[in-house]
Amino acid sequence: MYNTNIPSNLELPSTGKLIKSTIIATVAAVIILVTVILPAEYGIDHTGIGNKLGLTKMGEIKMSLAKEAAAERRLKLTKQSTEAVAEVAEVAEVAEVAEVAEVAEVIEPTADILTHEMTFTLVPDQGTEIKVTMVKGATVNYSWSTSGGKANFDIHGDSKKLNIDYHNYSKGSEQKSEGVLEADFDGNHGWFWRNRTSKTMTVTLKTNGNYSKIKHFK
Repeated sequence: MYNTNIPSNLELPSTGKLIKSTIIATVAAVIILVTVILPAEYGIDHTGIGNKLGLTKMGEIKMSLAKEAAAERRLKLTKQSTEAVAEVAEVAEVAEVAEVAEVAEVIEPTADILTHEMTFTLVPDQGTEIKVTMVKGATVNYSWSTSGGKANFDIHGDSKKLNIDYHNYSKGSEQKSEGVLEADFDGNHGWFWRNRTSKTMTVTLKTNGNYSKIKHFK
C-alpha cells in the first residue's frame, strides 16, 4: 500500500494567479506577434522595432518574392489557356476548310504515280490547305519549304465516306519539312499551313506518290 501526498488547497495556484498568468502570456504573445512575426513574415512594422532589428526588410523581401511567384503562376496559366484555345480553334478551322472551302484547283490522275509542285503565298495570319486523294495504305513522298520564317503546319486526313472529319498525323512549326505520308483510310490526306509571322511568305510543296488527285483549298 502506497501513501500519496495530496497537495493542500494552499499549495494550488489561486484563480487570480491563473488569470494573471493567462493575461501575461497573452500580452507576451501579442508583443512577439507585433514586434517579430509581422515584420519578419509580412513586412508590417507598427512599432518600428522590426525595422531596427532588420526584420521588416526580411518580411518585405518575402512578400515581394511571394507576389512575383503568384504573378508568374497567373502568367503561366494564362499562356497555357491561350495556347489551348488557339489549338482547338486551329483544329476546328482545318475541319471547316475541308468541308466548306471552294476547290481552287483539281488535277485528275494521268498515271499510277503522280508528281506535282505547287507554290502559293500566305500573308500574315493566312492559312491554306492542300490534300491528295488516296486509298488506304497508299503513300506519297512530300517536301515543302517557306521563303522565310516558320509556318505552322498540320498533316491530317478526312473521309466523307467513312464519316471522318479530322484524323491527325502530325503538326508543328517549321520552315521546311519532308517525309512519307501513308493513308490510314480511303479519303483525302494532306497539309494545312498558317503564316504566324509578321511578313508575307511563299510556300512550295512537292509531291510524288500513289494518289489519284490533288486539291488546293484556299
